[in-house]
Amino acid sequence: MTVLSRFLGNAMKLPPAQSHAVKVERNLAIPMPDGVVLLADRFIPAGGANAPLVLVRSPYGRKNMFGTLFGTMFAERGLQVLVQSCRGTFGSGGEFDPFEETQDGLATVAWLRKQEWYPGSFATCGPSYLGMVQWAIAAQAGPDLKAMALLVTTSDPQATFYDGGSYTLETSLVWLNLVAHQERRFAILRQARDGRRLAPLFGQLPLGDLDVAAIGRKSSMWQNWLTHTAAEDPFWSSRRWSSACSSLSVPVSFVGGWHDIFLPGQLRDYAALRAAGQEPYLLIGPWQHTDQDGMAASVRESVEFLRAVLSDDGSDDSSGAGAGALRASRVRVYVGGAGQWRDLPDWPPPSTERRWHLQADGGLSPSLPEAGAPSRYVYDPADPTPSVGGPVLSASVPRGSVPPDNRELEARADVLTFTSPALTAPLEVMGQVCAELIVQSSLEYTDFFARMCDVDPDGRSTGVCDGIVRLSPGPGESAPEADGTTRVRIELWPTAYAFKAGHRVRLQVSSGAHPRYARNPGSGEPLLSATTLVSAQQEVFHDAEHPSALVLPVTSG
Repeated sequence: MTVLSRFLGNAMKLPPAQSHAVKVERNLAIPMPDGVVLLADRFIPAGGANAPLVLVRSPYGRKNMFGTLFGTMFAERGLQVLVQSCRGTFGSGGEFDPFEETQDGLATVAWLRKQEWYPGSFATCGPSYLGMVQWAIAAQAGPDLKAMALLVTTSDPQATFYDGGSYTLETSLVWLNLVAHQERRFAILRQARDGRRLAPLFGQLPLGDLDVAAIGRKSSMWQNWLTHTAAEDPFWSSRRWSSACSSLSVPVSFVGGWHDIFLPGQLRDYAALRAAGQEPYLLIGPWQHTDQDGMAASVRESVEFLRAVLSDDGSDDSSGAGAGALRASRVRVYVGGAGQWRDLPDWPPPSTERRWHLQADGGLSPSLPEAGAPSRYVYDPADPTPSVGGPVLSASVPRGSVPPDNRELEARADVLTFTSPALTAPLEVMGQVCAELIVQSSLEYTDFFARMCDVDPDGRSTGVCDGIVRLSPGPGESAPEADGTTRVRIELWPTAYAFKAGHRVRLQVSSGAHPRYARNPGSGEPLLSATTLVSAQQEVFHDAEHPSALVLPVTSG
């Protein structure tokens, strides 16, 4: 046991180590069918040459924190682990092609079966991209695959890149820069400086030039992301694995965060498994994607889950002691606002749909609106509405600090707010929050962004969840009505949140959150090359014939 692993084990509250001497076999060469060789490290617990095996495939290296967390610390707790560098990263041959992982993953499984130390089955584990590579092989791995620990990840990367049809600019550029520079010396220390260096680039156009500005060269991955914008584009066919949910029959553990970039996709995966008759575990905490507390919970949950499943002891034991410890409740979520954890039999829990209607005077009420002119604002892509908080790849709120106050944002002329009276009793919502707006725009190409906020008695406005939708001409759900208005349904981030008595519920409406989402130029030009910026005259209706509403899944209140 190393000093680092001992410290991390205590800090993460992991089960006690079973093996204090871990042997590591470095740089195992694994040939792929096309002749490329991928490198892997094998972490072996003392006396555990044929211990239960966990496969971890990563583009982020094997000797850094990922090797410690998912290699050393898992092996110290009785699991044999193979940590492999994905193609084109950290010594593995070939060129890294994001999300094209199915063939390499299956070839690695075939190689495992030929090793004398292979115990006859394996599990997979890992967060983010390390979870996507699990989905990439899930449907074809065969009966050897016994369990999957899917942490802050999704089976459909395209839906994350194009949330609501809008390009997630900040997350995408940050990740491009991270991957391009992660093998430099002192890469982790340089990331903070890189963040400051990237900030001015978000305002530049065309977006197709940002790869050169960020990493000094053209990037095929960046160009592909900006070119293949539609969900139905064949480019994404081999880079999306949602269909695996219908055939997957192995135990699955999900860990997510309410402010994580992959949460909506992860909950769609959970729902698909439940619809297929499976009973996955689900843990959702108050975390962003890179939150240290979230990582600690992910490792802790995975160790306990994998030890239980791979030891063939699935006993429900909430004590957490020893192999085979699984919590009695399959779903555990953190309820924001209340600051408490809640055990549930399923997600989402039963709720009552309540519509809080936008009012002409800026109010938000269960009562239907009466007559009143629509609320208006101008969205100018040359001065895009800024993002304040919200799910991004690198945490925008430093760990331990308070969430951002939205009042300065809400004072802008291009942001509308609709606010309820002070609540006379607590109001708890759990599930999918939606904004159903009836709008009209002077442009065919435009975005609408909505955010639900909690306004405390002092007036502080804290974001709870939000979402965006991109409109374009043509048939579909966003086609205009006969009177020229358009009905827009914006699915906000799922949530579990309790508004306290005396607080108010607020809905923000705007047309962007830059640079979290790429601004809509309004011109209809291709995302890759757009440079023409056109202002949009926006209207949000709230009268008896056009009852726009915030739709809440209410569990109490």
